[in-house]
Amino acid sequence: MKTVYRTTDTTVSMLRYHFVFCPRYRRRIFDIPGVAECFRKATGEACRKNHIEILDMKCNSDHAHLYVSAPPQLSVPEIMRIIKGATTHLLRDTFPELSQMPSLWTRSYFVSTAPALSEATIRRYTETQRTRY
Repeated sequence: MKTVYRTTDTTVSMLRYHFVFCPRYRRRIFDIPGVAECFRKATGEACRKNHIEILDMKCNSDHAHLYVSAPPQLSVPEIMRIIKGATTHLLRDTFPELSQMPSLWTRSYFVSTAPALSEATIRRYTETQRTRY
């Protein structure tokens, strides 16, 4: 994977997150024909609007994996709020069987940072910075 840094007038960043989240009661919503495609479409649109780049997305029967690159202005909970909110509305409006659920997603999720640089590379860089001056 190519290393790409996001730049603004004041920042240079590379923030990548791996999210895993599931529907309420681990219901197998992605087994319903069309749900996974609709989820991908809604997630893609929401991410584009918020300048979040989707690096990878997988839907298993009862959970979703999402690997994204996000701008530093967005916090991890805000990214999840954006994605869950956008997908909830579209999926519940499109699929009547999902509109019967009191809520589509659980409040919980797994998130992990996914650096493109190894820890050894970062340590080597910080050590060489000390010797520059």
